[in-house]
Amino acid sequence: MKKIVLTDKAPSPIGPYSQGVETNGIVFFSGQIAIDPAVGKITATDVEAQTRQVLANISALLDAAGLTAANVVKTTVFVKDIADFAKVNAIYAELFGSEPPARSCVEVSALPSGALVEIEVVAAR
Repeated sequence: MKKIVLTDKAPSPIGPYSQGVETNGIVFFSGQIAIDPAVGKITATDVEAQTRQVLANISALLDAAGLTAANVVKTTVFVKDIADFAKVNAIYAELFGSEPPARSCVEVSALPSGALVEIEVVAAR
C-alpha cells in the first residue's frame, strides 16, 4: 500500500507526479529544484542560493512526512555544471551533517525550468 506525501510548503509538482510516495516505511521523494513555493518559480540565480532553496524544499517534504534529514538514506544530486560540485557539496553538508546518506552526483545537460541543481532523496522510518 502506498501513501502520498503532499505539502504546500514545497513546490507543487510541475508534471504528473507526486511530491513523495511512502511504501513499507520507505519514502521516495521526487527531485526538487529551486522553485520558491511562495512564488511558484525559481528566484535564485546562482548555484549556492538554488542549492539552499532545494534543501529547504526537501526539508519541508521531510517534515510533511514526519521525518528529518537523519532519516534520509540515499540522495541523487543532478548539477548543470560539475564545476559547481564543491559549492553544492559545501551547502549539502550543512543539512546532512556527520552521518550523511549514500549519494550519487551527476552532471546533466539541462534541468527543468532552467535550474542549476536538482536533488532527490529516499528516506526510511
